[in-house]
Amino acid sequence: MLVVRPARPADLPALERLAGTATPRLTNLPAHRDRLEERIARSQRAFEAEVEFPGDEHYTFVLEDLERGEAVGTATVRAQAGAREAYYTYRQETLIHASQQLDVRREVPTLSLSHEVSEASLLCAYSLDPRYRGTSAESLLRRARLMFIAQYPERFAEILAMAFPGYLDEAGQSPFWNSVGRHFFVRDYQEINYIAGVRSKSFIAEVMPQFPLYLALLTPQARAAIGREHPEHEAAMGEMLGEGFLRSRHVDIFDAGPVIKGERDRLQSFRRAAWHPVRIRPAHSLPDAEPALVANQRLDDFRCVVARYALSPTGQLMLSPEHAEQLGVEEGRAVLAAPLALPGDEHDPGYDEGEL
Repeated sequence: MLVVRPARPADLPALERLAGTATPRLTNLPAHRDRLEERIARSQRAFEAEVEFPGDEHYTFVLEDLERGEAVGTATVRAQAGAREAYYTYRQETLIHASQQLDVRREVPTLSLSHEVSEASLLCAYSLDPRYRGTSAESLLRRARLMFIAQYPERFAEILAMAFPGYLDEAGQSPFWNSVGRHFFVRDYQEINYIAGVRSKSFIAEVMPQFPLYLALLTPQARAAIGREHPEHEAAMGEMLGEGFLRSRHVDIFDAGPVIKGERDRLQSFRRAAWHPVRIRPAHSLPDAEPALVANQRLDDFRCVVARYALSPTGQLMLSPEHAEQLGVEEGRAVLAAPLALPGDEHDPGYDEGEL
């Protein structure tokens, strides 16, 4: 029995473990006790605050296995990626080099420092216990954040973004970092990644070159890594593209991992979500139905589970007593439900900057 809920101080040891086992190690989830303790306290303040528009709030969730009595996953939403300091990325662009005299025209791909993603809400710091990978726990933890955002849209931006870990070689090194960042910081990728997690990434942008980087001057390995997610996150990328996110032209300034963006109201979990009053029935009497994400409507005691999308003839969502207890809802209370399964491969994996 799994439930997603806000993190609390007692989850600190679990967050330490999840930070240490994340693959690869995450900049935004450092295995640093003081930073994680601060993260939980900051999240609690965000859930308790009255918010009218997105700011510097961080909402940290955990996935709890109720039978084990432990948190086995965590994920965060930053209401505004660049609320405190600019959120830097590299933007993929093209410069035209032409000479009429020589009859030469070349389109040259470049990377330019950007902080356009700063205004977006950022889904980040996702880590799941390896025992639960390949199960519905992955989607529950990843998309429960969307169920929360759907209920409190005033707290978040209209554009949501996710930065995926980039490609690393067999030695755990980033070809992109070794070709770019290492020339300005005499530190390897893993070390700089940890430092940025404990501090911030702003110091990177202060030292990195402000002029466009010509991709032709990078190593072939570095060029191949641009916009390529870590193999461990390929399934997650596929799911979020199916959700309605699109690959943007932005990549991480450390490892060139892809940044995807989505207009909030166009995402499947928003478009297909519906409110239903609860009807409690014994589990054995519930009809067969496809699984769904089901969330209560309590801000500081948010809960989200996977349950059957079984509706009565009058539109009530039939829940077992166990699921009703997990959600903290009584009969007649309304819950938000969205199908767990996403539509088939109807998404366009290409770029669509448009209004993004």
